[in-house]
Amino acid sequence: MFERILVAVDASETSELALQAAVGLASEQHAQLRIVHAIDTVNINMGAEFLSRDGMLEGLAKEGDSILDKAESIATAAGVPVETKLLKIETINQRVAEAIADDAGAWPADLVVIGTHGRRGLTRLLLGSVAEGVARAATKPVLLIRGE
Repeated sequence: MFERILVAVDASETSELALQAAVGLASEQHAQLRIVHAIDTVNINMGAEFLSRDGMLEGLAKEGDSILDKAESIATAAGVPVETKLLKIETINQRVAEAIADDAGAWPADLVVIGTHGRRGLTRLLLGSVAEGVARAATKPVLLIRGE
């Protein structure tokens, strides 16, 4: 049913649950797995004068690569064919959710898997939800994995 599954990861426990679900589905479906992590290189809070923008960007990319490497080893250990991609947001109008949805369309994925914290009310209004944004922007089916 699904031949190409894209999963978005970050360093959260909810993301780990989404990765486990995506790896399980990919294994069952004999599907290719693409693991993505997005970094926003435009909207970095550079309030402190002593921070270097280049240093901050390098740190974000290094952390993103580390997250992807860990996720890739989990998929590889499960015998799932996997590739990774670090998505870099470099324009002021693009958001993380859109970058993930765009990559899912361009790859092209049959299914997008992403974790959700299930925020409600004022917290959801103030913080927003990347998962909700992906569900709204994606042209592919989205499987939301709820955190515990």
